[in-house]
Amino acid sequence: MADTPAGRQREVTVTDVARLAGVGKATAARALGEYGHVSEEKRELVLAAAERLGYRPNELARSMNTGRTRTLGVIVGDIENSYFGNATRGITDVARRAGYDVILLNTDENVTVEIEAVRVLTEKRVDAMIVSPASAYAVDHLQHLVDTNYPLVLLDRTIAGLPAPAAVIDIVPAAEEATARLIALGHRRIAFLSALTTDGMTFHGLPLGVSSVAERISGMLAALEAAGIRPDHDLLRFGAVDRASTDRILGELLQRDAPPTALVASDSTVVRDVLAALKSRGLRVPADISLVSFDDTGWEEFTDPPLTVVSQPVHANGEDAARMALRILGVDVLGTGDSAGHGDRLTAHLVERSSLGPPAS
Repeated sequence: MADTPAGRQREVTVTDVARLAGVGKATAARALGEYGHVSEEKRELVLAAAERLGYRPNELARSMNTGRTRTLGVIVGDIENSYFGNATRGITDVARRAGYDVILLNTDENVTVEIEAVRVLTEKRVDAMIVSPASAYAVDHLQHLVDTNYPLVLLDRTIAGLPAPAAVIDIVPAAEEATARLIALGHRRIAFLSALTTDGMTFHGLPLGVSSVAERISGMLAALEAAGIRPDHDLLRFGAVDRASTDRILGELLQRDAPPTALVASDSTVVRDVLAALKSRGLRVPADISLVSFDDTGWEEFTDPPLTVVSQPVHANGEDAARMALRILGVDVLGTGDSAGHGDRLTAHLVERSSLGPPAS
């Protein structure tokens, strides 16, 4: 801050920095705004003066000069879902080390809200967007970004025909392994519960609106097919968006003439509600029913019994998404961690604990 005649302090300006550095205002502005040509000697003088005066850049003015706001926009389906929380942490860690800020918006997996979020971030002139799309079908707003060369990276999910890079985790092999383990224990009726409601679709041989859920099911079906077990599509249930809906869906499954002997939850939020629904019915894991969950947030190993999970390198996936976005912008990602990203596609793996057992008699 600089002193005013009345003894008050005012914001330090580029003019103040230029005067102390002994350079012209235009030179100081270029050095501080990181645009145009400035000799290394004068750049060092300007930066030293700025530090001495406690200069804080006017981000709006800098963005007008450079065309950059040094921000990444991130749109996710549910920030309460531990996957998105951990992935966002990975994004912000890399962004911060690259000198970028992050604006985060939540959609509740609602396409209409997602479209509005894209509009908001476009108006805020974020340099790039990282989006976990709520639907693989309603994508005109994302296609428009691609058509107008707006830097876009998809997170966790892919969209066929949309030429945008995607930071994803290969989950199919681990889903197949988890199901094969249940089959080896004697299970034949294995139910899958997901919060997915996008497009109002159910899985009866049709593609799902969210690729990461489709991949979970693909791995499960591959294991059943390999074991010669005909899949029962009625055991694949969607819409477990909260505790009440999960309790209702589980109740419907357990009332079947041939109820499932094992449950697979699509994420940590769903499995939390499944545990509550089982407890309210006095059902024990794994004595009465075996249980597997996708995602490993830390608390799953402290339940009674500890839960078997398909663990994903979520933080690393968020880091990869940020690096992809920064590379599109031409930003040097050296200093953000592994400069080459994680190379090969990240993979999930099965962590077996104590929630699996043979089918109850």
